[in-house]
Amino acid sequence: MYETFYGLREKPFSILPDPDVIYWGRAHRMAFAMLEFGVMNNAGFTVITGEIGSGKTTLVRHLLRRIDPRTINVGLVTNTPQTRDELLQWVLHSLDQPFEGSFATLPRSFHNFVYSEHQHGRRIILIVDEAQNLRDDALESLRMLSNINVDKTQFLQLILVGQPQLKHILSKPDLLQFAQRVSSDFHLRPLSQPEVVQYIQFRLAAAGAQHSLFTSEAAGLIAKASGGVPRVINILCDTALVYGFSLALPQVTPEIVAEVIQDKRNYGIFPVNHMASANPVS
Repeated sequence: MYETFYGLREKPFSILPDPDVIYWGRAHRMAFAMLEFGVMNNAGFTVITGEIGSGKTTLVRHLLRRIDPRTINVGLVTNTPQTRDELLQWVLHSLDQPFEGSFATLPRSFHNFVYSEHQHGRRIILIVDEAQNLRDDALESLRMLSNINVDKTQFLQLILVGQPQLKHILSKPDLLQFAQRVSSDFHLRPLSQPEVVQYIQFRLAAAGAQHSLFTSEAAGLIAKASGGVPRVINILCDTALVYGFSLALPQVTPEIVAEVIQDKRNYGIFPVNHMASANPVS
């Protein structure tokens, strides 16, 4: 819509996870380092948490691109099941394994597959996204599956990715045995205000912008309203460019951003003050 007017190859602020366009702020660098550390060092359990829209899924997809499928077989569970039996079905499905027999045979089927992969020189990494939705019995089932690891041999690694409440869930006394197996964890914090400004410039440049399309004041307003959450930044910036295009403005001004913020608060499905993180940027 506005791409041609602003000289862009594509929309710069898509809300879909895109591992080709990652702004490596400090928190994102550290979170990815913990993910990679977990994979490279055969860590048993890795936990990454962050607010909705903070970039967790994008980091996971970037990780998947760097994993050698000849040595590591990755199962990604994105539709978080509610029950233990559903979880085991999705685990097998994520690894392209058939579900055969009764629910009672699922753990045995999984263990047989993991042993077979190990004999062929491959280990298994199971990634569960939106893990905060798992019930306690499902988390306990994941721990039980990891009992396949014996002595120094790591047949199975587990990566849990979820919203901040996942940390509170794993701190329950009933899940102490699970928590004690977490060897690598990190909370993905929002971008700082200077990082938000750099993020906006980075996304615009990646889409082909030849000059800044947001004034510094406009970018500052977006930083404050977004709480430093990348998805919220994308929503505000994309809408601001639509408003600017409709008025044939060569650059997005603070007045345009203020209007977008006000409209989102008054009429949007997800008002800005609800989308934004409770933690102020600094």
